[in-house]
Amino acid sequence: MVDVMYVASAGGHLSELLELEPLFKKHSKVIITEKTESTLKLKEKYDLKYVAYGSKQYMYKYIFIFPYNIIKAMYYILKYRPKVIITTGAHTGGIFVTVGKILGKKTIYIESMAKVDSLSQTGKFVYNKVDKFYVQWEDLCKKYDKCKYLGRLK
Repeated sequence: MVDVMYVASAGGHLSELLELEPLFKKHSKVIITEKTESTLKLKEKYDLKYVAYGSKQYMYKYIFIFPYNIIKAMYYILKYRPKVIITTGAHTGGIFVTVGKILGKKTIYIESMAKVDSLSQTGKFVYNKVDKFYVQWEDLCKKYDKCKYLGRLK
């Protein structure tokens, strides 16, 4: 059992998630991301668990990866039994917070710093599902009443 499950897709979403590193030592944790060449290199510094890399740019392949990652999310959530799931997106994070809510977990979504004027597709999808929804731009809270301004992760 862990206190926190941190989840993010590879790339910028994972970079933003790793900005939360000061919290990593305060709670037991597991970090989950997509398996890519760049995330394999991070294994030297972090104890990472992996799901399959999927890009909607390759839709035919993605229709097989998406259900596989749902199963992996169920497996990891049942295995680690986190008290809370925190994600910075994108689709991998959306899968985990959705499955997490179904399994009765507390969930936190942190919208990407790149989203200045509107929410991401994943943000829109999970907006009414998650327990806490944070943004990194104060003006977004004027458009979306459920969100809270977090400040910048970077």
